[in-house]
Amino acid sequence: MMFREILLGALGLMFGAATSAGSFALLVTLQIVPRMAARTQTAGKVMTYETTITLCGITGCLLSLFPFLRIPGLGWLTPFLGIAVGVFVGCQAVALAEILNVFPIMFRRMKLKKGLSLALTAMALGKVAGSLFYFFCGYQVD
Repeated sequence: MMFREILLGALGLMFGAATSAGSFALLVTLQIVPRMAARTQTAGKVMTYETTITLCGITGCLLSLFPFLRIPGLGWLTPFLGIAVGVFVGCQAVALAEILNVFPIMFRRMKLKKGLSLALTAMALGKVAGSLFYFFCGYQVD
């Protein structure tokens, strides 16, 4: 029994480290932090962005693994956390699509010359709506 627990703990630690390395490699490859800092003209705060992303990732992992760490009475924060997660995932999706030049190819094939910002805004709002739907309703609709 003890061997099994040690093995599962070691495997969990190794797989968690591999997943974490992959996530941060994706962030570095897509250059999300420098892009956001350049767009918001806060290049001096890059270390703050990186520290915040790391601490939030660690906090999210701890809260999902150890529910007893959750502070009761903070359920009202759920919509704000949902929006923050939606924005973060949206930034990742847009950065990945930008790297792959998906949008120029898609807009060229659709013969879309005007309203590019409107199309991107609609995609972002759809992502936010989907994130909010997930956080309020979960995966299933009854």
